[in-house]
Amino acid sequence: MSTPGGVGEVAAVFLRLGAVAFGGPAAHIAMMREELVRRRGWVDDQRFLDLVGATNLVPGPNSTELAIHLGYDRARWRGLVVAGVCFIVPAALMVAGLAWAYVEYGETPAVESLLYGVVPAVIAIVLHALTGLLRTVAKRAWPAVLAAAALTAYLLGVHELLVLAAGAMLPALVRAGRALARGGAAQLVALPVLVATGRPTLGDPSGGQLAELFWTMLKIGSVLYGSGYVLLTFLEGDFVDRLGWLSHQQLVDAVSVGQVTPGPVFTTATFVGYVVAGPVGAGLATVAIFLPSFAFVGLLTKITDKLRSSPWTAVMLDGLNAAAFALMAGVTLELGRAAFVDGWTVAIGLVALLLLLRTRLNSAWLVLGGGAVGLLVGLL
Repeated sequence: MSTPGGVGEVAAVFLRLGAVAFGGPAAHIAMMREELVRRRGWVDDQRFLDLVGATNLVPGPNSTELAIHLGYDRARWRGLVVAGVCFIVPAALMVAGLAWAYVEYGETPAVESLLYGVVPAVIAIVLHALTGLLRTVAKRAWPAVLAAAALTAYLLGVHELLVLAAGAMLPALVRAGRALARGGAAQLVALPVLVATGRPTLGDPSGGQLAELFWTMLKIGSVLYGSGYVLLTFLEGDFVDRLGWLSHQQLVDAVSVGQVTPGPVFTTATFVGYVVAGPVGAGLATVAIFLPSFAFVGLLTKITDKLRSSPWTAVMLDGLNAAAFALMAGVTLELGRAAFVDGWTVAIGLVALLLLLRTRLNSAWLVLGGGAVGLLVGLL
């Protein structure tokens, strides 16, 4: 665990990351690893992977929860709050601005040229992070084999939650089998089980639109595992089908804005809240959907260290880390196929990767540089 530091340092780091962390959870995790493991040395790769694995055990946006947990490691409870807020606020403000334009003019400003250059740079950052994390995952043979199997399963279309659950449970089952074979059944302990929840439903708790908005977003933030596409399913069930506050097209537009802006995809809630109830709705929806993440991480801080200290939970955590690594690699492969479409994008990715390998340049400059090149190419 890192030595506690200042809250101001935590705020500065996560405000910057929240403003430039394009590319979804895998990219966010890679940028945090680049900044906080490689450049600042807050934690080592093993601790970083353990935190990634732990956040996969609970619902909510994993990269945001990782930011919250890293803030706690650095500056305890004040760091926990400050890291999460600073990572969320830049993206929420950008999404609120785009939502205002959407409500006023029926469209959002074009961002295709910006993303054209940003995404290849982000993929280079992710690849560099995966290379560093691979050394930690593959310290022994079995996590490397498990990671390869998990990557194969993901690419074949197995749901990410099943990949993570199998990654955690298979090593524990193998260990249990060996204990039984040695006559050590008395040493077995109860193993945690991941329970998948269906789409939840909730009646009107107060009769007011703002209260309904808040409690619905709080409910979603409390139970949602998975990607932005899973978030789309939950939001459609509540805001399109049950409440009738949005059309399907409005919801697709909201999710698209959440995906093309930096920071957590869950800022889609900010957009939805603004469309439903203006600036107050945007603020309430944002607070509600992220609030469970702070509570979950607050609980995780009590047990994360203990997960590594017990042989049983340590082997599960190693398996979960291997599966999480595989999912990052799988998402990167999918992004790469969509991002590297011509010579310019390949050049941006290669230059960014070379700078990462040869310098200690802050990854934010690579993202900004890629975006600038994308805008210039768009003008040609």
